[in-house]
Amino acid sequence: MSSTEQPTRVEYVTDPAAAMSWLASADRFGEYVMYEQPGVWVFAADPLGSVELDAGELRTAWGERTTARAWTGSPAATVDAALASLPLDGRNAYGWIGFEFCAYSLGATHYLNPLTSLAHLMIPRIEVRIDASGVRISGATPAETCDIHDLIAASQGSELPSAHPVDVRPDSTGYQDRVAGAVEEIRSGSYQKVILSRKVALPFAVDVPATYRLGRANNTPARSFLLRLGGLEAAGFSPELVASVDDDRVVTTEPLAGTRAFGLGADADRAARVDLLADPKEIVEHAISVQTSFAEIAEVAVPGTTAVSDFMAVRERGSVQHLASTVRGELAADRTAWDALEVLFPSVTASGIPKRAGVDSVFRNDHDERGLYSGAVVCVSPTGALEATLVLRAIYQTGEGAWLRAGAGIVGQSRPEREFEETCEKLGSVAPYVVKA
Repeated sequence: MSSTEQPTRVEYVTDPAAAMSWLASADRFGEYVMYEQPGVWVFAADPLGSVELDAGELRTAWGERTTARAWTGSPAATVDAALASLPLDGRNAYGWIGFEFCAYSLGATHYLNPLTSLAHLMIPRIEVRIDASGVRISGATPAETCDIHDLIAASQGSELPSAHPVDVRPDSTGYQDRVAGAVEEIRSGSYQKVILSRKVALPFAVDVPATYRLGRANNTPARSFLLRLGGLEAAGFSPELVASVDDDRVVTTEPLAGTRAFGLGADADRAARVDLLADPKEIVEHAISVQTSFAEIAEVAVPGTTAVSDFMAVRERGSVQHLASTVRGELAADRTAWDALEVLFPSVTASGIPKRAGVDSVFRNDHDERGLYSGAVVCVSPTGALEATLVLRAIYQTGEGAWLRAGAGIVGQSRPEREFEETCEKLGSVAPYVVKA
């Protein structure tokens, strides 16, 4: 226990999502990042310091002091060094990296402007951790600790919020035409696969913490998150890890590729699963994604340690089911967790194959910046461990409005109408559960 950690008041929390939503909605703790791992929920709030990386500037803050400077080289190495320069004193860091973070390693920086946000991490003063052992609170004053316990207690058994479902079928982005154009490029040999996405703007302001709670009650994510950081609010139900590096230096990624609807009833779900496992297009899409992930981990792993497990398992993620595999390797002694993240980012299942050509196609054909969509929410341990979860099945909001976004993997066998339907199926993980502000 750190010097700032309050003794645990053991509470059995039956609904951690409600507790996290209430802490976020209370608006007493400044900016925050909430992150769910299997069996563990963390609410990290009231930043002591931060690292913000734009295409044109690095800003590092601690307390009242902020420094800003130009930067060059690798964004991953730049963020890693910036975090190391802060007096973390054993604290974790939490935040996000945007899709455009990949432009430097994949030769696409000419698509960026100097204000493009690449990453925003913060070091919290307060951490609230809920797991099977109860509630642990670090960094809070005694009065704040009492408030936190009271909020958690009040949240348990409270009614779920009411939804304002969103119609996701209207499309102002010309999605099917863009897919048809990408299929032509693929068939001409330009690349093998690209993930093209479409944005669905919402005509009203959103209660993001309430949307998180209702959405989490109706989703089965690998990880989930809720954040308010640097003018951005977001909540999501991540289907897969981009990368994790644990304290034993094991690097893991979980490529998901191949999709069918889920939640339509036992018979329909079973039929969709059988169809998914037999569809040549989906099998090819998944196999080339696993091959790419294997090669990427091998770049940073001890030779001979990279391996695939659970190949082509079917995993249920809210309104969809996916083909999934796990790829692991042992991180080489001369490599860091940020090196592993840089080589695996963006997820192969959210960019394309080969990645350089696929990412170029994304920048050309998705038109506007993706930002947090298909980026990652990141947790960084003072021990050097790191976890980055893929941001999909999410809702986003800034002062300019709220939106959803989803994409589909395009290969040579793709049909534009089917890929559009896949985006609708994926949007179905969030759109029915949006709560109006």
